[in-house]
Amino acid sequence: MRTAEEIVLYLKSVSDSKSLAGMQRFAIKTDHALGVSIPELRKLAKSIGVNHCLSLDLWKTAIHEARILAGMIDDPAQVTEKQMESWVYGFDSWDICDQTCMNLFRKTQFAYAKAIEWSGREEEYVKRAGFVLPACLAVHDKQADDHKFEQFFDIIVRESTDDRNFVKKAVNWALRQIGKRNISLNTRAVEVANQIKEIDSKSTKWIASDAIRELNSDSVRNRLLKKSN
Repeated sequence: MRTAEEIVLYLKSVSDSKSLAGMQRFAIKTDHALGVSIPELRKLAKSIGVNHCLSLDLWKTAIHEARILAGMIDDPAQVTEKQMESWVYGFDSWDICDQTCMNLFRKTQFAYAKAIEWSGREEEYVKRAGFVLPACLAVHDKQADDHKFEQFFDIIVRESTDDRNFVKKAVNWALRQIGKRNISLNTRAVEVANQIKEIDSKSTKWIASDAIRELNSDSVRNRLLKKSN
């Protein structure tokens, strides 16, 4: 399979109506979906390898799974800001947003800057991407210093009143993942969660209580304390 057309034909051949129904149960938009599982897409991505041009062609198909696959095979070193801006406005479902951020965008040189920028945008999935990125970076960017994540705390507070489901869940995710990075960030993240808890908003109450529950848990605290010694 060397072309986007050939890959789309293959995706259609392995599609499953049961998978499509499962996607709908998880609030994934299926208007342009075929019903192909993430493990199947990962297997296909591994067989294809890194291919920037093919990735761009797959994205242009607008097919749900083809777009997720595009993020899996693209070369982060060749991704431009223009491409990221074009793709982020093409996000129409939370899973495309999350998969593209996890598999591709977090690996680009623009990851931190775009996270800060997108977190202030109004579009639901663009803003979600602005918080999915720091959540992913907190786990995978092992060499980053604390300052890179501390800069997101004020942003998290600022956007914590957004009641939209896919935004508030991403804000919570970012706060929790940053707070699980080390004991210093954990302490700061709990302080931020308590600050958010005082804001009069349904979303802030949920974001704060859920984050505090995990960040103050014995399992998380003990792991971070052990790691710091």
